[in-house]
Parts: sequence; C-alpha cells; structure tokens
Amino acid sequence: MAKPMILSVIAPLSPPRSLAHELIARLTADITSGKIPPGSQLPTEQELIAATGVSRTVVREAVAALRAEGLVVTRQGVGAFVPANARRSFRVDLDQLSSLRDVLDVMELRTGIEIETAGLAAERAGPAQIRRIVDCFDAIDTAMKRGEDAIDQDFALHCSIADATGNPQFRRFLEHLGRFIIPRETIRGGPGLPKRAYGRTFQKEHRDIVQAIRGGAVAQARAAMRRHLLNSRKRYQRLAGKLATP
Repeated sequence: MAKPMILSVIAPLSPPRSLAHELIARLTADITSGKIPPGSQLPTEQELIAATGVSRTVVREAVAALRAEGLVVTRQGVGAFVPANARRSFRVDLDQLSSLRDVLDVMELRTGIEIETAGLAAERAGPAQIRRIVDCFDAIDTAMKRGEDAIDQDFALHCSIADATGNPQFRRFLEHLGRFIIPRETIRGGPGLPKRAYGRTFQKEHRDIVQAIRGGAVAQARAAMRRHLLNSRKRYQRLAGKLATP
C-alpha cells in the first residue's frame, strides 16, 4: 500500500498529553483498526515528523513501543512494517485502575485464574513450597498486629501459592498485575469495615486456603479460594453501592 494513503490518516498532534503516548495510541489504533493494514510500511521518521509535528525522539520512542507490542517489525536500513499477525498483546492498564468498577473487574479476572492455582498447589506443592505458603500467611498476621495493612504480605501469599503450582506462568500473571490485585492497595480504607475486623475476616479465608493446600485437598483448596475471592468482591461491591448512594 502506498505511503501517501497511510499519511492521509495521520494528522498533527496536540500538546496536552505526552506526545509519545499520543502517537503510540494513534498508530496502535490505526494498525489494529486496519487503517494501516498488515504488510504496510510505516512512513519514514521524516515523514512522521512532518505529518505529526513531533520530534525525532518522539517518533523513535513510539516505533520502539509498537515493536515491543508486536505491532511492527523493523528491518535494518529499510524501515518499519506491520506484520501479517499484528495484534496488541494482552494487558491490564494499571495506570487507569482508579475506580471501584475497575477493581471489581480485576478481581473477577483473578477468580478465574486463582481458583485453579489453589487446586494445582494442593495437588503439587512440596514441603518447601508449603513452608513458604505458611510463612507468608504468618507474615500477614505479624504485619496486622503492627497495625499495618499487610498488602505486601498478602501479595506474597498469593504469589507463593502460584509458585507451588510448578507452573511459572501463574506467578507471571500475578506479577503483571502486581500489588493492584490486593484491593486495599487501590482503595484505601477497605470495604467499609474497621481495619482489624476486616483483617480477621480475610485472614480466616486465607487460613482455609492454606489448610486445604497443606492437606493436599484439591477440591477444598479450590472452594476456599473461590469463597475468598467472591467474598472480597462482595465486600467491595457493597462499598461501591454505598459510594454510589447520594
């Protein structure tokens, strides 16, 4: 496809946002929508600079980001091309996790993954992995006794369960989400309960999960993780309802 046709869909950028982020977003949208179709060569640096009014640094940053996403491939001395299988990789935009709705959506996503994680941990965990899970559980108790939120310790417990599956992809999934999987990190103050009472509630749920994994009880581990995550969602749904009430 001729480059002049591609350039016709690219207009000058306005300055309020990060120019690199805006150029990345615009080119991503053009590629994924088919405006810049598979097999096309991107305009050259100079052509993009002229079309958008940004600097060479911004253009190079944008192309590098598109390459990292798998949306373009670069050929030395030739340019950047849209591959036939161009598609944006799965991601959760953590920078935009600001509302309770966003938090609840991530919690629902976790439910589908972590129930299986708990079951596999119960089936596969060795003595060292079980000790690590128990240590992480105990660390939550210790942190709460110091009056802390125990966010780091909570995240470590879930990661230790993921490790016990023997499948590193579960841990990578949690690490991709990071500490945002613990709603207390995103919504300060917890779901409308006094901190100590809330801590006792979720720690009891954790205890049920840990005991099932220690006992090698696969079905019970899955059920305990399901209860924990569903109960957490219900607690935050109640909070969402209270915040929505005038």
